[in-house]
Amino acid sequence: MTKLFIFLDESGDLGWKFDLPYRDGGSSRYLTISALLASEQSVRLPARVMRKLYDKFKWPTDKEKKWARMTPEERLEFARLAAKLCAGNAGSIQYVSITAKKENVMPHIRRDPNKLYNYMIGMLLLDHMARADEVIFAPDDRSIKVQSGNSLHDYLQTQLWMERGVATELKTVPCDSSKNLCVQFADMISGIAQGHYEDRSSEPLRVLARHFRPFLIYNR
Repeated sequence: MTKLFIFLDESGDLGWKFDLPYRDGGSSRYLTISALLASEQSVRLPARVMRKLYDKFKWPTDKEKKWARMTPEERLEFARLAAKLCAGNAGSIQYVSITAKKENVMPHIRRDPNKLYNYMIGMLLLDHMARADEVIFAPDDRSIKVQSGNSLHDYLQTQLWMERGVATELKTVPCDSSKNLCVQFADMISGIAQGHYEDRSSEPLRVLARHFRPFLIYNR
């Protein structure tokens, strides 16, 4: 029986105010959702990477370190360690990401961000989920402030059973990223993709490029 662990976080926001600069009254121009995928045998390894970072940079362990508050040196070190982890565990550790260019999202879709969020996660994860017998899905419960809740779980489970025709059992366990190092790892993967699109800050992505290819939608 194959078991897949998925840890998910996001970057950007679901605002639609584009007449002002981002971070100065305006919304992010991109929304990124990223996930760390790990086999049962490898699921503890990403947490070890995070502990190395906390130790090396002397980050306070009583406060979660977010990508947005990391220095360029810290970001590059994470990218190097993430690349090394993936290279040493080919097939059992994966990084995946989907980014929407929000300015091209149609107005009627903007009215229900919950559906956009669920749709993006489905595009990102359903193929991976369908290859496992059991999926432990751990999204950050403080991420996008929409009423995903059970609707996300039900949407994914229905797609797996009815559309994909697989018997995958999905267990959704929302968690607080401040208490889960693997979700923090996913936050940093998301930050790499979001930084590439939103800020044109692409050096961390270049470091990780052999193991991570962000996917962009609504690009036109």
